[in-house]
Amino acid sequence: MRVLILNNLDSGVGDGAIYDFIRSFARPDDAIDIRCVGSGDDFRPALVNAKEYDAVVAAGGDGTVAEVCYQLRNSGVPILIFPAGTANLLVNNLMSPEEPHALAKLLRSGNTMDFDVGEIECNGEKHGFMMMAGCGYDAKIMYDAASKKDKLGPAAYFRAAFANPNPQVSHFSFTVDGEHHELDAVGALLVNFSKIQFDISIVKKNRPRDGKLDLIMLTTKSAWNLLPPVLGAAVDHSGKSLEQSDAIQYFEGTEFSFEATPNLGIQYDGEAPKIKTPFTARVFHNATKLFISDAGKAEFAEEN
Repeated sequence: MRVLILNNLDSGVGDGAIYDFIRSFARPDDAIDIRCVGSGDDFRPALVNAKEYDAVVAAGGDGTVAEVCYQLRNSGVPILIFPAGTANLLVNNLMSPEEPHALAKLLRSGNTMDFDVGEIECNGEKHGFMMMAGCGYDAKIMYDAASKKDKLGPAAYFRAAFANPNPQVSHFSFTVDGEHHELDAVGALLVNFSKIQFDISIVKKNRPRDGKLDLIMLTTKSAWNLLPPVLGAAVDHSGKSLEQSDAIQYFEGTEFSFEATPNLGIQYDGEAPKIKTPFTARVFHNATKLFISDAGKAEFAEEN
């Protein structure tokens, strides 16, 4: 096989596990190229000839993986997720292994499945997301957690959440597939893959292959009001209690636009640049091909 590895040196703890993966995977006549990038880099130069490879390995956090999937959307190039970030939510959603030797075996298996890719556009810039993107409360959490992720890991997100019990309330004017809506909320969250830490599902079903995005509008004025439905979702793992909570309103669609007064910060798959609303978003149906375990394949086999 000819394999290209895009290795984000700024992701996670930088423990060098990617080199264990290479040693485990490599066989005679394989060609393995590794290109190192930083979190602030443009990944496009490193992926310019990705179609010449049998597979691309995205080594980094969810943001790194999302950008690789987005840049290679509709290319047909299969991508292996090598989890080297803080939370690694995407690999957990896919029920994929995290250990380097098991990942090497998964790559060699050739088992793949197509999944949707989200796109967010703001100030003329476009970025991809695989998990979630949005503005307001969730973006504030991502931004405040950024400097603590290296030391605290996933706990940095919970610390940031509890440090912001009264998030900014804004008036939203937004469209879902051309239909206009207005309401007051502390945030908007677009969901592709739905499971976060502790196997909590943000929406009822994890449907990253249906060609749509779920939209959760956080209408509560206090973050504490979100705790009961979140804890309920943690117990039954269905997402039902969260989706039906009075703290949110739920929509689904393929094309979205958002304006907020006052403007709110934006995040996509844990990346929280200093950009604010307005923004638009859309979904590309089954645009990325991911290596997937047998358990993950069984989980998503019925999705269209």
